Amino acid sequence: MHTLVFLSTRQVLQSQPAACQALPLLPRELFPLLFKVAFMDKKTVVLRELVHTWPFPLLSFQQLLQECAHCSRALLQERPSTESMQAVILGLTARLHSPDAEASTQPLCRKHVLRVLDMTGLLDDGVEQDPGTMSMWDCTAAVARTCIAQQRGGTTEAGPAPVPVEVRVDLRVNRASYAFLREALRSSMGSPLRLCCRDLRAEDLPMRNTVALLQLLDAGCLRRVDLRFNNLGLRGLSVIIPHVARFQLLASLRLHYVHGDSRQPSVDGEDNFRYFLAQMGRFTCLRELSMGSSLLSGRLDQLLSTLQSPLESLELAFCALLPEDLRFLARSPHAAHLKKLDLSGNDLGGSQLAPFLGVLQVAAATLLHLELTECQLADAQLLAMLPTLTRCANLRYLGLYGNPLSMAGLRELLRDSAAQAELRTVVHPFPVDCYEGLPWPPPASVLLEASINEEKFARVEAELHQLLLASGRAHVLWTTDIYGRLAADYFSL
Repeated sequence: MHTLVFLSTRQVLQSQPAACQALPLLPRELFPLLFKVAFMDKKTVVLRELVHTWPFPLLSFQQLLQECAHCSRALLQERPSTESMQAVILGLTARLHSPDAEASTQPLCRKHVLRVLDMTGLLDDGVEQDPGTMSMWDCTAAVARTCIAQQRGGTTEAGPAPVPVEVRVDLRVNRASYAFLREALRSSMGSPLRLCCRDLRAEDLPMRNTVALLQLLDAGCLRRVDLRFNNLGLRGLSVIIPHVARFQLLASLRLHYVHGDSRQPSVDGEDNFRYFLAQMGRFTCLRELSMGSSLLSGRLDQLLSTLQSPLESLELAFCALLPEDLRFLARSPHAAHLKKLDLSGNDLGGSQLAPFLGVLQVAAATLLHLELTECQLADAQLLAMLPTLTRCANLRYLGLYGNPLSMAGLRELLRDSAAQAELRTVVHPFPVDCYEGLPWPPPASVLLEASINEEKFARVEAELHQLLLASGRAHVLWTTDIYGRLAADYFSL
């Protein structure tokens, strides 16, 4: 239920011209709720004026668009509307072009005191969105255009210098947007509109361009670097990593497709790997490391031993891990601190199972999120796991998609997981019972590509639902949807 204050605010904003005229007369304590309602209802004229006259030093999307006492709708969990985002940016531009003299004519509480506009935390799940919403790619471009326009406008317009505003954003960049974003970052240096990047995701970007962007970022702002689909190799990584290591406050480093043949190592490859390890030792605040699709067979001990502090999130999907890698992880200081562990794509069904259970046993007290997609876990391995798995009393998310489990195995999992009071999401595979003519053991590619019998699966879903109801666990989501907004980001754990 909405509060009376919320309903009154929504009514006030029905006439946008009248609401804009009334803003100077309203208590500034109402501005946060006014912003949320205007953003939600796309009252773009009011939203622009709210940003233009914002009476606090900080305007934070994460604070203003979350679930609150007045409205349970959490707008940060939705795609932001293009209209509302553009209105915020227009309001910021208007503020920057307002002479300081105007502020002196306003009441004391209306003086232009905004110093930080924090636009971080917007939903960016990669799912196709409707034309009325704005992706992080679009948001990056919109903010970049504002930075460039402000710098160009500042060189020609006369008048007092505008009050500087720091704009905190999460930036996404690829080959197409690289030059544009680089110009924006350069333009923001010494500009009244200072662009401050919190999370940087660079996809399919050449090594030299990645380095050029990293050199333009403020070392005091960045908390995550995420390099995707760049196929760096050890040589490329050895070039980039010293530029990343200068960000001493970096908490999350996500690298993918870092290949080096550990079976036939070259002299150059070994030198590059040792240099990479030396640079990794410079991080003092790193809490999340993702090395997805990187060949780390027999090298996990070298990688993790260089880190100064225990990790809380470790993603090693499709890294061809060996039993000795998992045995080292279980003995390392990292295991007892892990909140999130992703071992997808590593074969845990054979000699890897016992070492993996050793990791799980050590991590049981802290683990919140466990991802085991495509790990060749059949019913026998699942039954062997359950005693250790159910000790993970705080586990909220379990991912088992792409494993050859039967309906009988899922029943056992559902029954035993009833003891895990915090569990909210289980992403399970289509049971092998629902396939026709499945080879055994079935490769993961077959499970992902073969057709299932829809009628059989409908019966499976109905039975799982009834079992959840009978056990009083109807609030737990059991699903086969691996593309939904289910897997939690480390910073949201």
